[in-house]
Amino acid sequence: MKAIIREKYGPPEVLKVEEVEKPELADDGVLVRVRAASVNRVDWYDLTGTPWIARPMTGLRGPKSRLAGRDFSGTVEAVGKDVSDFQPGDDVFGGKKGGGSFAEYVCVPAEVARKPAGLTFEEAAAVPVAALTALQGLRDYGELRPGRKVLVNGASGGVGTFAVQIAKALGAEVTAVCSTRNVEQARSLGADDVIDYTGQDFTRSGRRYDIILDIAGSKSWSHCRRILNTNATLVIVGAEGSRLMGPLGHIAKVRLAALRGTQKAVFFVAKLHGPDLDFLRDLVESGDVKPVVERRYALSEVADALRYMGEGHAQGKIVITI
Repeated sequence: MKAIIREKYGPPEVLKVEEVEKPELADDGVLVRVRAASVNRVDWYDLTGTPWIARPMTGLRGPKSRLAGRDFSGTVEAVGKDVSDFQPGDDVFGGKKGGGSFAEYVCVPAEVARKPAGLTFEEAAAVPVAALTALQGLRDYGELRPGRKVLVNGASGGVGTFAVQIAKALGAEVTAVCSTRNVEQARSLGADDVIDYTGQDFTRSGRRYDIILDIAGSKSWSHCRRILNTNATLVIVGAEGSRLMGPLGHIAKVRLAALRGTQKAVFFVAKLHGPDLDFLRDLVESGDVKPVVERRYALSEVADALRYMGEGHAQGKIVITI
């Protein structure tokens, strides 16, 4: 099969298309003919080997895996002997832990879900990592309930566009923070209020929130806490940072600063979880959530897609057609 591989960490130029062996089918796995994939921030970290502090897990001198990519959608070609929920011919979507979705085939445990009806393969491939991050951050770590006030800092891009929609679907009053060019998009996704950070500091708005989903990581704890209600939660998704620490430096500072008081700050890494993918499929099929696909690339153009991701200005999801 054709797959995107890399032998070392580096810029997008280290990626290349090669013929490799099709993955072996595990007893508890499904072999999927990949129709589309999508790009996430974690793919950029995998490519560049940053932050350096994570290299004991990803590979000290070079990547542990030659393959790349997490999100995918496609058609089941074969199932392992222990799998009963899927059969060849099923259209599914999900993620590949450790990488491997930028390829014609992927083999994964049966933690996938049936593709939402009405979505193209490209749209379905845009969902897994970004939407799971938004869902788990809001519902599980922010403890979102109907009627709560939510602020999404970084309401464009993959996670941000899903977060606005999922928060609304779960009954929240949503404020979106984004740049000028994304204001109308945030409104179209259902945000009750939109703050353009180029002209207004959202931490000085005088409003208070029950949950801040912080994707941009652009404010300190002292700034965020003044707009949090008592017992409210700041859920940290990411932040910019150095090549050594990446977002972990910002996360550590915020967590330490938030140790005292009734307000709290939490950080998490989203998990690929079949029931949560089913939940997201239901939200999509009900019309409450729709993937925002900004750009499409071919498998041979994955380097270009990751280069664009690395610029940090994506307005939605970047997908790969395979």
